[in-house]
Amino acid sequence: MFTIRFKTTLFKIDLWTVLMLPKSASAKLPSRGMTMVEGTINGFRFQAALEPDGKGSHWFRVDKAMREAADAGAGDTVVLAIQPTRVWPEPAVPADFKHALAVVPQAHSIWIDITPMARWDWIRWIRSTKRPETRMRRIEVACSKLKAGNRRPCCFNRNVCTVPCVCNKGVLFEHYNDSLSGS
Repeated sequence: MFTIRFKTTLFKIDLWTVLMLPKSASAKLPSRGMTMVEGTINGFRFQAALEPDGKGSHWFRVDKAMREAADAGAGDTVVLAIQPTRVWPEPAVPADFKHALAVVPQAHSIWIDITPMARWDWIRWIRSTKRPETRMRRIEVACSKLKAGNRRPCCFNRNVCTVPCVCNKGVLFEHYNDSLSGS
């Protein structure tokens, strides 16, 4: 696998510390959609799912443990070396969806049979709404579609941001410097 090296500045969106890949680094990734990578941030090893920003690049949340290990916070420049990986870890299944799958054995059976990447897609689709009513409906639809044998969510654009607290209409909030388009 090839290594993508770059520097970027951490920034805040609400309570989250976020790392935005420069467009030149993101362009080297195998997908405009969610991509799993492993690598280092200021020498600290990590694995992360890069979310699309809805504008052709990628980003990810830098949690407290990673910030402490990298000795960096919002406003600091960090050095990264990342490599795309084909190995997708199991996603954390939200409790409400896990419960729904448990009561629909046919859906749960398909869930167990699909790839971790497909499970990530279902979870992204379910969580990509702000309204609790819409989320509940998506869980019902997911169980119904899985029960029917569908292995992926239908009509789901994998190239948009799906985290409602940091995006609007599939585009990451622009709290970062547009000069990131370089490397």
